[in-house]
Amino acid sequence: MAVVSGGNIDFGSHAWWTFAFRWLHVTVAIMWIGLLWYFNFVQIPSMSKIPDEQKPAISKVIAPCALFWFRWSALLTVIMGLGLASMNGYISSALALRAPFTPIGIGMWLGLIMAFNVWFIIWPNQKKVLGIVAAEVSEKAKAARMALLASRTNTLLSIPMIYCMVAQQHGGL
Repeated sequence: MAVVSGGNIDFGSHAWWTFAFRWLHVTVAIMWIGLLWYFNFVQIPSMSKIPDEQKPAISKVIAPCALFWFRWSALLTVIMGLGLASMNGYISSALALRAPFTPIGIGMWLGLIMAFNVWFIIWPNQKKVLGIVAAEVSEKAKAARMALLASRTNTLLSIPMIYCMVAQQHGGL
């Protein structure tokens, strides 16, 4: 037990661990969605305005680094969210979309779909586009299109996902 601001914190308590998981879940989710929105609202639209000789700075340095944090924050968001749902005893009800956990369940399913897109569509295709794995020019063009469509899909899904996550706490659905 530790004393903070005049109160005791029991690091072995269920309340402390659910708080820690919620805080970590929200923190990595901000990173994930922030990077998703950065890619879709800043980087992708700006690429046509960048002179060709400067584009390698994006494709060789910035994008690979951003994609590293993007995919791992997606995975950690899912792990922390599922852990939190499990710790609070509603994981099966939420995933089965049973009341009163329907909003959080919808949010969880949207998050799972988005994480799948990150790891199994966006990242494999981005590796081709960025030259991390060998690919023919025509294959790179197809991979860029697939990654873009999956990323845009995730951007669209992120809005109802965030709504559902917040709605569960505030009865907004």
